[in-house]
Amino acid sequence: MKPLSIHRKIFTMIGILVLTHGELGVKFLDTARLIGLKSDEGVVALSIDPNGSPDTLREQVAKAIAKTNSGSGILILTDLFGGTPTNVSLSFLEEGRVEVVTGLNLPMLIKSVNGRDDHDLTGLAQLAADAGKENIYRASDVLRQRRPR
Repeated sequence: MKPLSIHRKIFTMIGILVLTHGELGVKFLDTARLIGLKSDEGVVALSIDPNGSPDTLREQVAKAIAKTNSGSGILILTDLFGGTPTNVSLSFLEEGRVEVVTGLNLPMLIKSVNGRDDHDLTGLAQLAADAGKENIYRASDVLRQRRPR
């Protein structure tokens, strides 16, 4: 009889870099912690000074990526497509290793952090984008639909 061989897959967590203008990312992360994150391990918020030199900005982002990268990839969440944080992050975009999702909002951040165990990097990037879009409402439309006629 052959001995039973048990293979265990070791999962590493996808790192998340919240890259924004000013202190926006730090505040988003602080607020997400209040609302409920499974774990903020491997999540870093980095503020970008749009007046910084491109080399300095890339160096800051590279250091933050290295800090959060445990081997399963990095999801970079930025505040504004076309803004400096997004433009700098695009130079790190690499399929299967680094994904960038823009238009940061709180549901996007919470879903991304809490969904890391259930998705690969591509799936997590899609989850982030979907959560961001699905949680934008015009309040008057929602309330109008709920009112009895």
